[in-house]
Amino acid sequence: MLFKGVGVALVTPFNENLEIDFDGLKRLIDFVSDGGTDYLVVNGTTGESPTTTFEEKQALLKFTKAHNPKKLPIMFGLGGNDTRQVLKNIAATDFDGVDAILSVCPYYNKPTQAGIIAHFTAIADASPVPVVLYNVPGRTVVNILPETVLELAGHPNIIGLKDACSTIEQYMELAWNAPKDFLLLSGDDNLVVPMISVGWHGVISVVANAFPKEFHDLTWHALEGRFAEAAALQFSFIDFDTLLYAEANPVGIKECLSIKGVCGSEVRLPLLKASSGLSEKLRTAMAREGFIE
Repeated sequence: MLFKGVGVALVTPFNENLEIDFDGLKRLIDFVSDGGTDYLVVNGTTGESPTTTFEEKQALLKFTKAHNPKKLPIMFGLGGNDTRQVLKNIAATDFDGVDAILSVCPYYNKPTQAGIIAHFTAIADASPVPVVLYNVPGRTVVNILPETVLELAGHPNIIGLKDACSTIEQYMELAWNAPKDFLLLSGDDNLVVPMISVGWHGVISVVANAFPKEFHDLTWHALEGRFAEAAALQFSFIDFDTLLYAEANPVGIKECLSIKGVCGSEVRLPLLKASSGLSEKLRTAMAREGFIE
């Protein structure tokens, strides 16, 4: 349960030349750490992993390990749709200071459930640190079915699942059938409270980049059984959560971070910075919910 609570799927700040802004990354890590974040997730999709190079991913990891003021656990995104290349990347990664990897379901090539099992088994066999599966069918097309998760849960090096399938019945089935020591983490920021209410253990959050304290309180109220307080916070993010993804992730959350002065809002093509219309809607929503003055 090292990863119980709130993990932040860190964005990757860029400067105006679209190079990594390490000063901005330091401010972001300090900001979410001071806000009560339980662990850091480096190089997830929210970190624009599709458009950062292997060398940049390694530099982001190295920097985060060196600038981690509260010595929070670190989960590193390391997945893909070419199993052999993922294994090469594992072999080339320095895992000193890394507590687990987050590995996404293979995307685009649409493997069968048997192929998914073979893929993750190969990764878990090769990884020197524990593996957390990541199911996000809205991006990968393929859904990791509960029976597949349960079979993979039998691997000694696969410790948990981040799930963003947005299907409450699937979440309930996994909570009912998963081993008691198997970590279940929400990938849906707007479903954290109902997921915890049926037995999930926390969230890897996009929203917590800009609102770490609010999301820490939301999650831990729920984990400690204060569901009225947790629900009140969850409701405050419902409309806001929709806005965040109106122009693709992490466009919205980067705009929020820019509004709060943490880091810039630049993203790499094919994504574009938030439109002026979206920026105004986000600012209005943040003010309405009391997130900014």
